[in-house]
Amino acid sequence: MKVAVLFSGGKDSCLAMHKAEQEGNTVVCLISIISKNKESYMFHVPNIELTALQAKAIDIPILQVETVGEKEKELDDLKNAIAQAKEDMQIEGVVTGAVGSVYQASRVQKICDELELWCINPLWQMDQIELLNELLTEKFIVCITGIFGYPLDESWLGKTITKETIEKRAELQDKFKLNPAGEGGEIETTVFDGPIFYEKINPKKTSTEYDNHAGTLTIEEAELVPK
Repeated sequence: MKVAVLFSGGKDSCLAMHKAEQEGNTVVCLISIISKNKESYMFHVPNIELTALQAKAIDIPILQVETVGEKEKELDDLKNAIAQAKEDMQIEGVVTGAVGSVYQASRVQKICDELELWCINPLWQMDQIELLNELLTEKFIVCITGIFGYPLDESWLGKTITKETIEKRAELQDKFKLNPAGEGGEIETTVFDGPIFYEKINPKKTSTEYDNHAGTLTIEEAELVPK
């Protein structure tokens, strides 16, 4: 099936794309929604502009669409982008990285129903520790670029997901009820490499903002390097 991937450049959309391809689908384009609202209900925000460079590394066309990010109305922008992909690329389905958010999954499903497209959710209801471990098994290089919530501190920004990181996330789940993979919005990630990439992302210049257990690492400059 020819599909488009709702692509944020984070771990979930990258892993979902990989699993969709393993299931026999052909990814013909990526769709990234660039929200001007840092607290968007629907869309990943930190480093979303980097998706253009990631698309080059993956060697798949990308459709980037801006939205003001107003709740519910931002869905019109998403629907228009998916409709454009259907017209231009003849997609038959849409792949999402939804894991547990009924709010996000149900709204994308509704759009797909209206546009007569399949909605494919390879990660839906996946155990979050299992998800993180699969990222390691598949050799994705995942950087934590956003943290939101106690007891996370600035030291988490820029960390790569490793076996040790996963163990620590499991401890925080037990002690503070944090979602290990950040499904509650506790962390955001950016992927630098993986099996879907033909070239790696190399960050050249970054900056951080942090205050009271909330912060982001912004990738201001990056380049593609050979694998």
